[in-house]
Amino acid sequence: MSKPPPGRTGGLPVPSHRLGRSVRLGGLAMGLAGRMARDGLAGLGRGQRPDRRDLLLTPANLHRITNELARMRGAAMKVGQLVSMDAGAILPPDLAEIMARLRDGADFMPPKQLKSVLNAAWGPDWLRRVAQFDVRPIAAASIGQVHKARLRDGRRIAIKVQYPGIARSIDSDVANVGSLIRLSGLAPRGLELAPLLAEARAQLHAETDYAAEATHMSRFADLLSDDPRFALPRPLPELTTQTVLTMDFVTGTPIEALSEAPQARRDHAVEALFDLLLREIFVFGLVQTDPNFGNYLHDDETGQIALLDFGATRALAPWVVAAYGALIRTGMAGRRDDMVTAAIRLGLLDDSLRPDHRARVIAMMETAFVDLRQHPVYDFSDQRLAQTLQAEGMALVQEGLAPAPPPADVLFLQRKIGGLYPLAARLGARVPLHDLLDRHLP
Repeated sequence: MSKPPPGRTGGLPVPSHRLGRSVRLGGLAMGLAGRMARDGLAGLGRGQRPDRRDLLLTPANLHRITNELARMRGAAMKVGQLVSMDAGAILPPDLAEIMARLRDGADFMPPKQLKSVLNAAWGPDWLRRVAQFDVRPIAAASIGQVHKARLRDGRRIAIKVQYPGIARSIDSDVANVGSLIRLSGLAPRGLELAPLLAEARAQLHAETDYAAEATHMSRFADLLSDDPRFALPRPLPELTTQTVLTMDFVTGTPIEALSEAPQARRDHAVEALFDLLLREIFVFGLVQTDPNFGNYLHDDETGQIALLDFGATRALAPWVVAAYGALIRTGMAGRRDDMVTAAIRLGLLDDSLRPDHRARVIAMMETAFVDLRQHPVYDFSDQRLAQTLQAEGMALVQEGLAPAPPPADVLFLQRKIGGLYPLAARLGARVPLHDLLDRHLP
């Protein structure tokens, strides 16, 4: 969960009624359509044939989109975060900087609205339960914001407060954001948005259940209780409800700050995270699928990594675990036919692909495994493979590649793996991936 952007001294109320949220998002869509039509006509008047994407991705339009999604929070902002994370590397630098605001943090609730939410969850006398409560949040994101507090016995705690109306608005928010995506023309031709939006809707409903998140947090704390590399908060059941999650306060600096640390420290941290990912998949069968960098803090004194935010925790189906193991084993062994069989089972390849597209996707998979085989200790600062695969992927999308979405477990697992890679690249880590795979693959 990200910190509020520096310099922000106040909050804006979260629109809490479905009708009001729909009107705001509908007004945003209509306003964008009007701007695009106006700018398109102006271009035609100058003898130009503007591209729809160029008409949408103007600084003025992106400012308006990011400002509105940050104000709305919830599903609207969550989908916007995913788009900005996935598209950041292919947007021009000035536009990528604008879109990055959705990763920097949401507008936070003003004190009056915050008080009403806590009154509803804990009763009007809730201040008697704490000795100190910081009104300004230490973190704010798409579904809730976090406050630091201290109990009467001196124990420091963190309190995650859900924005009002977020859970009720998920279905309408996702539908409206889907309309925005269709309006933009940014989705690849032929892409089936409906299944993706349905999965986003289901995941967001799960993330608004703070009681379930407390259960996941306790489960991970138990699973990792004997691993000194990680520090995990534990929830306080007596102060946790469906919309308020109270937990131990853990300290640390943002994981990205390690980019200035010595190589050995960076390597140790990233190796620990990859080791944890493989344990989640092949040992626990339980994965925290949110790759947001803000979910990790690093303690410079102890070297521990604090793990935060378990709302996106997902129990994997056993067949997914088995198929992923088969994909990695056969890919690493260079057994092409078996690798393709595992990819088909996972839904990463299907019969809807054109033969030439299918061959190129398989070639991309082989390229990745060949590179991995050749580097027992993988240097993530070398971006040549990532750039090659990204260029080929973009070329396929421009040619109309739009495969059917894979099963939900696979989709969210891919999201987690895809989010850990850029963190490793940012830290320039060197990780003994061969040893980790040998240790954990069934």
